[in-house]
Amino acid sequence: MAPGISGEIAGESKLYDYEFSDEIPVISLSGIDDVGRKKEEICGQIVEACEKWGMFQAVDHGVDTNLMVNMTRLARDFFALTTEEKLRFHMSGGEGGFSISSHLQGEAMKDWREVVVYLTYPVSNRDYSHWADKPEGWLKVTAEYSERLMGLAYKVLAVLSEAMGKGTGLAMGLEKDALKNACVDMEQKIFVTYFPKRSKPDLALGMRHTDNGIITLLLQDQFSCLQVTRDNGKTWVRVPFVPGALVINLGDIGHYLSNGRFMTTDHQGVVDSNSSKLFINTFLFLAPHDTVYPLKVRDGEKAKIEEPISYEAITMRKLKDL
Repeated sequence: MAPGISGEIAGESKLYDYEFSDEIPVISLSGIDDVGRKKEEICGQIVEACEKWGMFQAVDHGVDTNLMVNMTRLARDFFALTTEEKLRFHMSGGEGGFSISSHLQGEAMKDWREVVVYLTYPVSNRDYSHWADKPEGWLKVTAEYSERLMGLAYKVLAVLSEAMGKGTGLAMGLEKDALKNACVDMEQKIFVTYFPKRSKPDLALGMRHTDNGIITLLLQDQFSCLQVTRDNGKTWVRVPFVPGALVINLGDIGHYLSNGRFMTTDHQGVVDSNSSKLFINTFLFLAPHDTVYPLKVRDGEKAKIEEPISYEAITMRKLKDL
């Protein structure tokens, strides 16, 4: 538990059984492109965080702060438009766009939100007719943000690739592009999610889940909006808002490709009665036909997936279990 941090912060009331936690590391990536001890220390911190939590907060990550500020500012400007204006970009045919999402679970209106989805990679698949042209400049900012986060995601995957195999009698880990290359047709999607403030926020929790993809990069705007559990929901810890940070979270595929060495953690979005919440998730997915199989099975371990299976099949199996 971080000193002086409790379940209440300015502008937020304590609604859930959680604590703000310093267990989820905040890691400075300054020096990760260098050669030598500094880089080794940073890589060691990333690997340890992914083994323990499957999640960490990255600062000094090389994504321009002004770009991040503009991305969140323009997103809030979009959600402030009238519903009629937003529905000009209504999501249809799986091509991205704007939608309003919610479902009832007993008394609770679960996962109530507005969302804009951008299909950003491969670049050749972008359909700009589904990209909002209001507010002015958001399209250009989103394209640049997509590029910068793709580069950062590949950098983290390279660290994890090189770590796999080490400590098992091998002098070296895998090639740095092993995880990237295992995803033959990598897809990137950006989900810009807005939770309006709720009079009964305890009835509006996001759905508990793990991410389907290989890695997710989350930008929180002004407030903490995420809580995580490692003990099947007995204890929830809140991921603090750290200015300028990106929350990096491994998904199911990262877990499988590492044969369980790197964790994927259950998490859910949270809202409150005093303020709206905005966060921007950048997901890296496999193409549906890509196959998944552990890249390295350590001595004495069993493969978590006995034979290669398509990403689509894994996704369908997970949906059936919900």
